[in-house]
Amino acid sequence: MGSLLTGCATGPSPTGIGLYTDVKGPITATSLPATKTGKACAQTVLGIVNTGDASIDSAKKAGDISLVSSVDYETTGSYPFYGKTCVVVRGQ
Repeated sequence: MGSLLTGCATGPSPTGIGLYTDVKGPITATSLPATKTGKACAQTVLGIVNTGDASIDSAKKAGDISLVSSVDYETTGSYPFYGKTCVVVRGQ
């Protein structure tokens, strides 16, 4: 329960985590053009059940990407019940 009280049951967010969160933000970008997109997600339920792989490598595999042009994240959730963070990789 401590993770629920401290916000540890959530992903990154530029605005903080509210009762309902739906935000997107950048992690990094280059000038390389993007022709493919891959997405990888992890989720939490009550900060007790946590599953998924939101790694850049997992998103690269999902999009069949070898050269990365940008990495973004998407965080959604209803605090403290559910949270989901996805890493979105674009590249070639």
